[in-house]
Amino acid sequence: MIKLVVFDLDGTIGETIPTCIQAFQETVFSYSGKILPEKEIILTFGLNEEGMMRKVMDKGWETALEDFYTRYQEMHAACPEPFDGIKDLIAELKKRHILVALVTGKGARSCQITLRQFGMEHCFDSIDTGSPDKNIKAESLENLRDKYNLSPDELVYIGDTVSDIISCHQAGIRCLSAGWSRVADLKQLQERNKEHVFPTVQSLAAYIFREK
Repeated sequence: MIKLVVFDLDGTIGETIPTCIQAFQETVFSYSGKILPEKEIILTFGLNEEGMMRKVMDKGWETALEDFYTRYQEMHAACPEPFDGIKDLIAELKKRHILVALVTGKGARSCQITLRQFGMEHCFDSIDTGSPDKNIKAESLENLRDKYNLSPDELVYIGDTVSDIISCHQAGIRCLSAGWSRVADLKQLQERNKEHVFPTVQSLAAYIFREK
């Protein structure tokens, strides 16, 4: 029986990855003149924005980071709403007394920018953000399991990347792969998590409530 559903943010709750990448590219270029390829930025995902900026800039990253937050907030108008069905899913989970949490690699500040934009600041029973030093999703998931005194089969994580599958494996819990983002790599997700890839929010909801 599922008692806790944990969501990723970028690419799972909203189509925010393109905005993150564009804001990061423009910020780094304005300070260093360097044009970062999208693939290079994606390789830094798992770290929060401080860690990402430190990884690609030798100096001046503190000022660049402040500029990134400004750009990210301004650009977020391009993604004003979460994916269709996400708010309904969370509301139904709460109605059924299932705990709802958020575990993201984003930093606390950018996470709040997105949640405010989506009107979702108060949707989650727990919010865990990322670290500048390493990907801590597995650790965060283990902490949630212990916090709520759950067995591994009583919680699931919903994420859109292969790294999410790996983090879940490390934590010993199921990863339900979100395949509804236009930038999701469905082929890789299916290769690594064949039985648990969902092309729509509605198909994911059907699985969760069938399990419940």
